[in-house]
Amino acid sequence: MSSFRVKGGLKLKGEITPQGAKNEALQILCAVLLTSGKVTIHKVPNIRDVNKLIELLADMGVKVNKIGHESYTFQADQINLQYLDTDDFLTKASSLRGSVMILGPLLARFGTGRLSKPGGDKIGRRRMDTHFTGFQKLGAEFHYDKKKEIYHIDGKNLKGAYMLLDEASVTGTANIVMAAVMAEGKTTIYNAACEPYLQQLCDMLNRMGAKITGIGSNLLNIEGVKSLKGTEHTLLPDMIEIGSFIGLAAMTQSEITIKDAQIHRLGVIPDTFRRMGIKLEFRGDDIFIPAQKHYEIETFIDGSILTVADAIWPGFTPDLLSIVLVTATQAKGTVLVHQKMFESRLFFVDKLIDMGAQIILCDPHRATVIGLDRKYSLRGIRMTSPDIRAGVSLLIAALSAEGTSVIDNIEQIDRGYQYIDQRLNALGADIVRVD
Repeated sequence: MSSFRVKGGLKLKGEITPQGAKNEALQILCAVLLTSGKVTIHKVPNIRDVNKLIELLADMGVKVNKIGHESYTFQADQINLQYLDTDDFLTKASSLRGSVMILGPLLARFGTGRLSKPGGDKIGRRRMDTHFTGFQKLGAEFHYDKKKEIYHIDGKNLKGAYMLLDEASVTGTANIVMAAVMAEGKTTIYNAACEPYLQQLCDMLNRMGAKITGIGSNLLNIEGVKSLKGTEHTLLPDMIEIGSFIGLAAMTQSEITIKDAQIHRLGVIPDTFRRMGIKLEFRGDDIFIPAQKHYEIETFIDGSILTVADAIWPGFTPDLLSIVLVTATQAKGTVLVHQKMFESRLFFVDKLIDMGAQIILCDPHRATVIGLDRKYSLRGIRMTSPDIRAGVSLLIAALSAEGTSVIDNIEQIDRGYQYIDQRLNALGADIVRVD
């Protein structure tokens, strides 16, 4: 198990370019299974979860060719369906939660699918019902082996249907859309997720020959087609990285420019950090964050304590609540952070408390942060990263703290952020990877 040894208290300065979006990459990579044509994808992030999925696709028979630093071609013209019956497939698929999105393309194109219970971050219950209920509406039949925890799915005769999703699940919507694009007839999906990453997937599928309307709304209409062709696609910059860099700049009093942020696709993210008192300047498509000694959290109009809560798009993404929380520890003022979607994502705050932060964990979903306004610095400690987003939040805390911190289990951070130590060291950080 590897660790980061982090020297805190250093001010950073310079430019940083966000990686391609991890959450979009997992959807887009699964979509290559929908066609025998060549699909070229740019801005593919070099992170563990994405690399694992690419390896899984290659094991299934997809021809993978790296044509540039962040560019690949994929061609799924000789898929080995027998590989789905192997223990190797089940083991690799179960270690990666994003692997569930291969089911939609497999059902659409080959009429069959098999998957073990997916893994991923331990951040609370993340059920698969939305995916499976959607497939059943399209006519798929499920058989679950409880002893082996394996799903067998028969989807040889998918037909379009109307469905009202029980939740606006991003991966669930993506999976159902990919299954429906080649189902016979018309599919209507109401209460669909409409995140920019899902919009990107739908736009890509339309370029491949799909017929999807309502993109960007929660009502999608899909006319099934017989087949899809190859295409070329560029991933959006990762909005979670962008938010993380904003929080990092504020906590470390650093002057940082985030390059090529595609600001118009960030929704309420910039405004949410502005409500935390952080100054942002838009310079074309770049975000400039000046060094700030103090930043003050706004209150509501009536003077009551600000609440920052996650919500389905276009609300604030749950992946950035941990960044808001850690950033608030050195702000002036108080904020209530309300994590509605997952019940275990705030369980890293004990480590921040050990560092000297003033935080009250009200319950598994809510934490009140009382900002120190830099009157007292956080102190370096040894801690363990529980999941991807909490891990980066702890890294930000360590970079702002007095003394040296050690963060264990950084494999979690590597799953979501490529070369994060090298990229931040280029700005002046002092992060050493210790094996």
